[in-house]
Amino acid sequence: MSAGGSRATLVGMRVQVARPAEHGALAELPVDMRLERWDMPNLHPVLGLHRHIVKLIEFDGISYVVKELPDDLADREYRLLRGIAEAGLPTAEMVAVVTERSVGEGLVVTRHLDYSLPYRSLLMGRGLRIPYLGDRMLDALVVLLVRIHLAGFYWGDCSLSNTLFRRDAGALQAYIIDVETAEWHEELTPGQRELDLMIATDNVAGGLLDLQAAGRLADDIDPIEVALAIGDRYAALWNELTSVETGRVGDVAPLRARLDRLHDLGFDVEEMEIVTTDDGERVRYVPKVVEHGYHAERLASLTGLETGENQARRMLQDIREYGAELQRTSKRTITESVAAVRWLDQRFEPIIESIPAELLDRLEAAEIFHQLLEHRWYMSEHAARDVPIETALADYVALLEHAPAERLQLGNTSEATELTGELPIFVADAEIPEGDPWEATGSDPAADPAADPAAEPDPWVHYGSSASSDSGGV
Repeated sequence: MSAGGSRATLVGMRVQVARPAEHGALAELPVDMRLERWDMPNLHPVLGLHRHIVKLIEFDGISYVVKELPDDLADREYRLLRGIAEAGLPTAEMVAVVTERSVGEGLVVTRHLDYSLPYRSLLMGRGLRIPYLGDRMLDALVVLLVRIHLAGFYWGDCSLSNTLFRRDAGALQAYIIDVETAEWHEELTPGQRELDLMIATDNVAGGLLDLQAAGRLADDIDPIEVALAIGDRYAALWNELTSVETGRVGDVAPLRARLDRLHDLGFDVEEMEIVTTDDGERVRYVPKVVEHGYHAERLASLTGLETGENQARRMLQDIREYGAELQRTSKRTITESVAAVRWLDQRFEPIIESIPAELLDRLEAAEIFHQLLEHRWYMSEHAARDVPIETALADYVALLEHAPAERLQLGNTSEATELTGELPIFVADAEIPEGDPWEATGSDPAADPAADPAAEPDPWVHYGSSASSDSGGV
């Protein structure tokens, strides 16, 4: 890392870098200076509320977040965030820690979580107005809490400020980004989990009340109601994932039903303990290892795409429909793996390549694909027939041009804290030709015959609200 000044200031400094070959740009950081004195054209403030000085720095193709905090906390956060990532839990990628600096506190460097949004951007009443936003955010936070607790991780400071959110096919996925008070344990006690829930409830209520007092909270969100719901939703999900299921010997229906419910929630069971009761007539099914990401892992194994859980669920559905159409037209059996390869080559990649490069910083590719499917569904509903995917794509791109970028939100303007990409669902007067050259998805949304086909649709219906979506939830 560059000194930016006298070499003497680097004496005794301790630097740890994870995968240094991937992060050569860090050598340009002036680590011999206090973070507040850094002055570079590619340096920006970070959106949100912070108890420490935090900056975002851009390099070609990659951005980093640098935080200044005491050495012991910097070392602790470096170890914990790396452990969280290695456990497969959603967090930012830990890159480096710098301690024993002669100028004061240490530095923690993480890779910027592209397309992530702080809660203030989501809840200010502009931008990402997905239906039931308070519920979707609550679901995401509860799933995050349950996942880290299953892994034996006590957060100690769960709050909206310490969490980032990404769109996930009409829902949200939460990422833990601040772990200064966290602890690893072999297994959490009920008391530890309860304390974490109490802290989360208080912190969420406080964050929402602050926004409400400033007149910056969406009108339909009740801070106290949202915060108090955390405990009930957590208990329901925890019970579904960990409770014991019983059934008669030889009857596998309860086990299958349990696994189906877990898959619907996005969880998979890697190990199940089956115990016969003393009378030999019944068995107990005990999930021993439960992991989130059932659909995302399945999609990755088929296509190599890394997506959110609900995005993966939607793409797998499209792959199944695409495979069914291939099988119908070829009159041959098409396996899921073959269908997935052809879908990736002939459907997903051509669609993403059709998006102008300058628009790909608006949303992740997986979210664009999901929204395009939603867009086509609404256009088909309005037209009372199946709309060609090419027509839906052209209409959707025209809307995407007016959306602000979400890949990287810079904190140097007040506007950036409020805009998160609100899109109308389609242009009402779009020309919709006959036929569909993609022949596609197997979906045929039927219009209500009693509806007036000439009626204007609501252009501000938001993605994730249609009957075609299956986002799951807690």
